[in-house]
Amino acid sequence: MRTDDSAIGRRIALVRATGRSALAATLLAGTALLWPALGLAETPAKDPAKTQTASAEAPDSAWTEYLKSDLFGDRQLQAGTDVVSLDAPNRAADPAVVPMTISLDPTKDIRKVTLVIDENPSPVAATFKIAEGSGLTELSTRVRVNAYTDVHVVAEDASGNLFVTKRFVKAAGGCAAPAAKDPDVAAREMGKMKLRSFGAVEGESDKREAQLQIRHPNNSGLQKDQVTLLYIPAHFIDEIDVSRDGKTLFTMTGGISISEDPSFRFNYSGETEKPFEVRATDTDGNVFEETFETAPA
Repeated sequence: MRTDDSAIGRRIALVRATGRSALAATLLAGTALLWPALGLAETPAKDPAKTQTASAEAPDSAWTEYLKSDLFGDRQLQAGTDVVSLDAPNRAADPAVVPMTISLDPTKDIRKVTLVIDENPSPVAATFKIAEGSGLTELSTRVRVNAYTDVHVVAEDASGNLFVTKRFVKAAGGCAAPAAKDPDVAAREMGKMKLRSFGAVEGESDKREAQLQIRHPNNSGLQKDQVTLLYIPAHFIDEIDVSRDGKTLFTMTGGISISEDPSFRFNYSGETEKPFEVRATDTDGNVFEETFETAPA
């Protein structure tokens, strides 16, 4: 059984149709029925007790119990430490901003990468689709981690082969941590983008590196307003398309696990600078677009 990519679209549509106030009410009622929708994957609600008691010695078996089958059906996942690797802190300094770097074997034609934070209320943090010939073999971002958890990365090559690796991360409370920025400032700056170029990758003259930053609260739906103590409705970037000179480098479909003010650092093939085009959408239907004629360092 092959997972239908259209399921992602259905989950996003459900989030939008539900409405922000309804989501807040759902949270207040304590139900987890909408977490699969926010997670952009068909994953059943999880036992909160399990989430809180997961530990490095005995991590929750969510991956083997249901995540693996719900996300990838009966497809075979090969141990992929030589194809895909994940660099993340063993113990995070800030559970709301946990850095993660995914590295891919450049000899493999990897087209899709799924980042899964097993114990998060919304396990699928992001799915990246990598364009053919983009040269993208390294991608870094920042995520929220809600409890001690295994983090899985699944890479899919052009032939449909799946490779998986994992890392255990100690962090807790990241999905409910208060926003770092004043809400009024966040609303005023929402959608602003910055693209930085770091030039050629050392030792690889045909590779360059850049970083995209987008101002957005990326509210998880689990955070409380510090004045009213009411839940802040979920509102996050759900789609990003990064293109260079009119050709897509990669796209991202994301959920509530991506940190506030999303950031993506990536490498790509190219000996000279060319314009970047970025298009992002969020769950409120906002569209943010910007062209960067050059990518200043």
